[in-house]
Formats: sequence, C-alpha cells, structure tokens
Amino acid sequence: MTTATTQGERISLYFRQGSSDKEYHASIEPQGTGFVVNFAYGRRGSTLQTGCKTSTPVEYAAAKRIYAKLVGEKTAKGYTPGTEGTPYQQTDRQDRATGILPQLLNPVDEAELGKLLADPAWWAQEKLDGRRLLINRSDDQVTGINRKGLIVALPQPIQDHARRLGCQQWLIDGEAIGDTLYAFDLLEWACNDLRGQPYAKRLRLLDQVLAPAPGNAGDSTGGMRGIETAMTLRAKRALLARLRQEKKEGIVFKRHDAPYTPGRPTSGGGGPQVKVKFTATASCVVAKVNAGKRSVKLELLDPCGNRVGVGNVTVPANQVIPGVGSIVEVRYLYAYPGGALYQPVLLGLRDDLDLSACVTRQLKIKAGESGDEQGEG
Repeated sequence: MTTATTQGERISLYFRQGSSDKEYHASIEPQGTGFVVNFAYGRRGSTLQTGCKTSTPVEYAAAKRIYAKLVGEKTAKGYTPGTEGTPYQQTDRQDRATGILPQLLNPVDEAELGKLLADPAWWAQEKLDGRRLLINRSDDQVTGINRKGLIVALPQPIQDHARRLGCQQWLIDGEAIGDTLYAFDLLEWACNDLRGQPYAKRLRLLDQVLAPAPGNAGDSTGGMRGIETAMTLRAKRALLARLRQEKKEGIVFKRHDAPYTPGRPTSGGGGPQVKVKFTATASCVVAKVNAGKRSVKLELLDPCGNRVGVGNVTVPANQVIPGVGSIVEVRYLYAYPGGALYQPVLLGLRDDLDLSACVTRQLKIKAGESGDEQGEG
C-alpha cells in the first residue's frame, strides 16, 4: 500500500508467478531542502539491491513525476500492493470512517500465565503478527475496516471468500496476514447483533460459518479461515509450548462467557481479553532520518505528552526508509529507564496507528531497574 505524508511518499509492490517471487519498494524522501527518489528490489527474502533515481535533491513535483513513472512501470508488469503478489480490491470509500471499532487486548505480564492457564473461564489463541481487520458484508457490498474504524482496501482472495459465505449481512473480526484473514470473532450475522452474546456462542457460530462445504477442503492460498482455540488446561499448555518453540509473538486469552466491547475495556489491565507478548515491541514515531545513514531517530510520548528520544534503529536493506512523522513498529530486548531501546529491530510501518499509540508506558524496562512498566495502555 502507498503511504503519503508531508515528508514524502512510499509504496511496496510484489510479484509472484511460477518460480518468480519478487518485491519492489520506491519512496520519495526528504533530503536537505529537496527530495530524492530511492528504490529497492530483488527476490523476496533476499538482500535487496538499492539505488536512487535522483543524483541530487529535486523539488517535490519533479520527484513525484519520477516516482509515479517507477510505480507505473512496475504495475504495468503485474506488480501489486498485495504482499502475496495478488490484487487488492480497491474502493472509492477508502479511509472513510465507519463507526465500527474492534475490541482491543489489554497486556498482562507473563507472571499471570499460570492463573490464565488454570482458569477454565479463559480460552487461549495465538497472538498473530498481522494487521487487525474487520470484514463487513451488506448485500453485495464487502468492506474492510481497520482498527481505527476506517475503510481499507481488501486483498482479492479475502474479498472473493467473503462473497462466498452464505449470508448477505455479517461482521467478522480477525487478523490479516498477507492474503488471509484469520477470523476469531463474529459480531453480526443475518442482521442480528451478537456482541452481547458470550464469546463461546459467537466463536461456535463463526466456526460453522467458515466450515468448508462437504467435499471442499477450502482454499489454502488465501481467503478467510478460523483460528485454533485451546479450551482445556492441557490444550492451553500445549499451545503455549508450541508458540514459544516456534518463536511466535505471544498468546491471547479470552473469557468464553464475556460479551464483545469495542475499545479497550478496563484500560491499563484486566478486562475479558488479554495478551502476553513473548517479545517486546513498541510503536514509535520517526523523529529524524539520519543523514547519510540507513537509520532513523525514534521518539515516544511521556505521560505529560512530551516527546522522549528512545534511540535510533537501522532500516533493513529490504525496507524503504520511513519519513519523519511515520509510525513504525520496533522489536527490542528491553528498555533502559528513560526510554532508550536495547537492540532495536525495525519491523515495519504501522499506517493503522497514530501518534497517540506511541507512548512510553509501552516499554518493557530492564529487570531490576525502575521505570514505567504499565504496558500498552
């Protein structure tokens, strides 16, 4: 998808056909008093070749023309914004507010794991490393909605699968990874609002909705599918062990008797849906692009709303350098009191978040040190 700011613009494109599996990144980035157009390309997962289409900074209008030509050439060859190299279903309602918001997870410490595993009221699922996405169908209109409640484009396989479901009105909540929506909640079905029903009932109906028709194993290349849910102590322990072994992001616990409440119920801890992260991550704002380096300076907001520097992070060769003001996700080992991140790794852009998410209370402070360890809030 394309991301535009007052500082520039960037896009990531993908192509997959036969044995070809390639990616291409282009960006307009500020440099001095002008702008440059950078690009990176190569086989998916490999070290990318990088270059610059402007030998010296140019005015934004000139950079935009060069950038548009690059993007046009690639899309003409079959590259698309879909991470699987497949088309997105665009919409003229892009970024329009829907008023539909998801229920967000409250973070809890790993010390709570024993209690959550032992309590039969809590069921467990994998904490997926994707993007929150709700799908709403009303007659022939299928709409994607992000965690801000804004309409977003959908990968074509998800769009196609949504149209094959047997009802003309529903609302499903899930996490999108590539061209697949991993669905974990059903909020509306056949014009009935299910938010007040226990999660166990909503999940049972969702499983029925997503079950493939007899004789059809379903589409393994994309679309919509359910998520594994562990309900017993033995199953929860097995899921936790597997997720740790596979170095997954974390585990989610949900009370099977709870309704669905948009927003973050009981903010700061508790609530009927919680998450335990195995690795620490933080959403940060890019404060500066370091001149002559593939790195950016990061900042967070302290409880008083002041910006606090938390160090620099290197931009991998296969990622476009994010512009000033962009929101990025960073993985790190721990944070020192005051906020400096130790061993930060840039995971990528977060165009579904805004500055209010970039707060110091996200940080996991080094053990034995004082600091703000309240979690995401």
